[in-house]
Amino acid sequence: MEEFTRIQEKYTAEAQKRIRPEGIGQYQVLSQSDSDKLRHLVDDIWADHEALDAQPSPLKPGDCPKFLIVGAGIGGIVAAVRLIQAGFSEDQIRIVETAGGVGGTWYWNRYPGLQCDVEAYVYMPLLEEMGYMPKHKYSAGAEIRNYLKDVVKRWNLEDKILFRTQVDELEWDDAGRVWNVGFTTSRGSKGTEKVESNVQAEFVWLSAGLLSKPQVPKLGGVGIEGFKGDFFHTSLWNYDVTGGSSEEVFPELSKLKDKRVGVIGTGATAIQIVPYLAQYAKELYVFQRTPSAVYSRRQKPTDPEEWKEISGQPGWHNARMENLAATISNIPGVPDLVDDEWSKQPAYAALVAGPEFAQVAPEKVQELIGYFLAKDAENSAKVRARVAEIVKDKETAAKLTPWYPAWCKRPTFSDTYLQSFNQPNVHLVDTGGKGVDSMTPEGLVANGQEVPLDILVLSTGYLSPGAKGLDPSLQAGVKLLGRGGQTLAEKWAPTGVATLHGYASNGFPNLFFPSPLQGSATANQAYPLDIHSRHIAYVVAEAHKRAGGLAKSGVTIEVEVPAQEAWSMKIMAGAARFATMTICTPSYINNEAHLFDPNATQEELMKKARASPYSGGMLGFVKELQDWREEGNMSGIEVKF
Repeated sequence: MEEFTRIQEKYTAEAQKRIRPEGIGQYQVLSQSDSDKLRHLVDDIWADHEALDAQPSPLKPGDCPKFLIVGAGIGGIVAAVRLIQAGFSEDQIRIVETAGGVGGTWYWNRYPGLQCDVEAYVYMPLLEEMGYMPKHKYSAGAEIRNYLKDVVKRWNLEDKILFRTQVDELEWDDAGRVWNVGFTTSRGSKGTEKVESNVQAEFVWLSAGLLSKPQVPKLGGVGIEGFKGDFFHTSLWNYDVTGGSSEEVFPELSKLKDKRVGVIGTGATAIQIVPYLAQYAKELYVFQRTPSAVYSRRQKPTDPEEWKEISGQPGWHNARMENLAATISNIPGVPDLVDDEWSKQPAYAALVAGPEFAQVAPEKVQELIGYFLAKDAENSAKVRARVAEIVKDKETAAKLTPWYPAWCKRPTFSDTYLQSFNQPNVHLVDTGGKGVDSMTPEGLVANGQEVPLDILVLSTGYLSPGAKGLDPSLQAGVKLLGRGGQTLAEKWAPTGVATLHGYASNGFPNLFFPSPLQGSATANQAYPLDIHSRHIAYVVAEAHKRAGGLAKSGVTIEVEVPAQEAWSMKIMAGAARFATMTICTPSYINNEAHLFDPNATQEELMKKARASPYSGGMLGFVKELQDWREEGNMSGIEVKF
């Protein structure tokens, strides 16, 4: 018990070192930066502008498709496919995407060594329908990107997507029962020509992604933009600077051989890029605020015989996704089909929830936290011991050791990252939780010392989803006006968040925004996206059947106030389940340790509680939706036609 108490004290001390009063204000979103240099770091360098300009537009002024999906990542693609499977035609669907191609995060991110950190057999969508066998247990980014192109082709959606387009405004027309949509498309050889257009849509589905706005720290001195060397964000890797190609999993970074390279950040992306930078750079400096928990990866090619066993039964894909969600939520008696470090996490349910402790009384919160700390103790001790076993220099090993519970930051997985620090050209610059001090024209200043650099790699992640209160319209960068010209923020101001099942809200007919907000989550983000997509497709198809058929126009679907209030009360009742996040070190998961205002009133805290995920875990949420559908009466949804 004495050792257990000492470790908790260590956790608290390390977290306190890293809490900054400005919270997310310590970062700037690149697309919103005052610096031209920084804003241009998120220009779409992958788009083939000439080819895109030559394509006929799938959306012309005055068009009114039945469905307009905003986003062509996994969420948007799966939404379209589930609508088609529900009986709608691909001709009724249009997709608008800011990028020059499909894939979402897998379109933008193309850094060396990129692989998904979740097993491909559960992460890659629609594997059963596609009959596709992933090449490895953990798929490379290029494979996922090309696979998603194949999905789009398989469902005849290639000519239904308008690329390089930002939806600017959505306004509900109550008389016409449609959404008025204003958007801007980039055209020309560099995508710098802006063309504004307007269309209408019967239904709008927002699928912009949770981590979609790259950010960098605000540094003193000359700022990042004042650095004389080359610099780029990992979300848009610059192979012109490093050498190599975005189509190679393990590119040769030949241009780094005489370079001093710095990396800011040690999260999930840095864990993958550091080994490759270490292999090619003359000197590599890794600037660390908080070390990651690094588990083993155990990557392996997919064995065709094993694949036959995995994929041999109808429904295998959903069953395997469900199985991983079950093991992570600590549901007893479930066989471990995935059998990796994710499925063996004993306490990650502290973040993603589960049937255990689905309802927690306020006076039981400390008991809840203590329970998960005890459950995680052996696991976290092992990950700390792994650092000491791998990293030869004891001082470096101590600085790379994570001191926080496993659920506080997304775990990382690598069999080469920690080993990189045994190389003589790799230098850890640990900042003791403070972060980098400032930038000079020649390099970075950390711990009061300048480190001269030739190239700076910004592995500094994305704007926290909690930064904008999880408002789905703000996540998508859209001005959203529902009935009466109200925004979601205005509509929710009196009561707090109000949805039915985390995807629709009263006052915003025919609008869907799948989200963890009053929804659910698990380590495999593709699973809740698919669950919401199937459910929404059912709701829309069922409403149309009752209205006279899938081709019927003028159908409106709107959540009723009593239904969303009942669901919000259920969410609020389980919110104490997520008090486990209050002891965590700062990260995007807990909004840089600013989840709660310490001066908030009781009313404000109750509103905040309504923005929680479902406390019964992913599979509990799935059952809620299944039970609702089986009732067969579309309870809580008003259908007009």
